[in-house]
Amino acid sequence: MHFPFIRYRWVFYAFSLVLVLASILSMVVFGLNLGIEFTGGASLEVVYQGEPPELEEVRNALQEIALDQLVLQRIAESGLVVKTGPISQETRQQILKKLQNMGEIEEGSENFQLIGPSIGQELKSKTKIFVSLALLAILIYIALSFRKVTRPIKSYIYGLTSLIALFHDVLIPLGVFALLGKFSGLEISIPIITAFLTVFGYSINDSVVIFDRVRENIVKLKTSDFDSAVEQSLNQSLRRSLHTSLTTLFVLLAVFFFGGESLRPFSLALIIGILAGTYSSIFIATPLLVSYYRFRSKRMKRKF
Repeated sequence: MHFPFIRYRWVFYAFSLVLVLASILSMVVFGLNLGIEFTGGASLEVVYQGEPPELEEVRNALQEIALDQLVLQRIAESGLVVKTGPISQETRQQILKKLQNMGEIEEGSENFQLIGPSIGQELKSKTKIFVSLALLAILIYIALSFRKVTRPIKSYIYGLTSLIALFHDVLIPLGVFALLGKFSGLEISIPIITAFLTVFGYSINDSVVIFDRVRENIVKLKTSDFDSAVEQSLNQSLRRSLHTSLTTLFVLLAVFFFGGESLRPFSLALIIGILAGTYSSIFIATPLLVSYYRFRSKRMKRKF
């Protein structure tokens, strides 16, 4: 079966553009609900000996205490995490007393962390630097990997189209998390940032495999028809890309549904990112090579 990817590339571009614009709108309207690692705050973790209280019950009990940015999370089977803005030791004791009134807490299970705003800002700055360095390293890696490819487009174009696809793969999950942060209190935490960086690598790997097939076909077919070489490469790589993504998604879905509350945000970020990454590698990054090639060809014809 031969699918005409190049013919319908503008449909794929339009679909991705709608998703990206919706994601940007979601982030602008709702903002990202950053965790205390980035904003500064306090985290109190306890483990109950028996069945832990319902989160709504805990929320109602803690309403009597003036707490900013209250977030409640379950961990494992009987663990509970209370996250708030910066608090004093007196407020910490008040929270702990409220939690003890709702069930017996295992001795020695209490874990309290206080992160100052300056540390949160420093971590936020370092995260931006790490992400920027990762993107730069990816661009350099692809440009070097395809440095011997000089026709019909330069090697750095492969890197640029991959970066466009990467922004697509990250903006869409961020838009979803902005929506979930507004309506369910889901936070952007360090594990979620780690998931996004994992998506970077996964998406680039998928794109490089297809690009490598494009390079092989350009040499093998010995044709000047770049469109045909790209479309044949996509059709040859389609089954492999889908099989790889599906096997990964099956595992992540199992983690999401059966891995516990603490793993769900991490696995959800990976699920959305891998879905977006698989789509962009096949329908965005590679067809963009053809779009650039045609644009450059038209410009060259106008000059002469």
